Amino acid sequence: MISPAKHISVRHYPIRLGQFLKFIDIAQDGQEAKKLILHGSVKVNGDIEKRRGRQLRAGDIVEVYEDYVYILK
Repeated sequence: MISPAKHISVRHYPIRLGQFLKFIDIAQDGQEAKKLILHGSVKVNGDIEKRRGRQLRAGDIVEVYEDYVYILK
């Protein structure tokens, strides 16, 4: 079951996907973020994202483990 979407405010845009995963406490460090991304556990706007440096902006939807949904505002 997918949890309700959480709206997340980020101080400065754009933010890289790896940094965002650390910001929301899904990853403890860059290596953990890299593993999550390379294993296909992260989607951005409905598509699996394999780039840790993907630039996120307000309005993007990030899904992690298909359970956690974050909407950047």
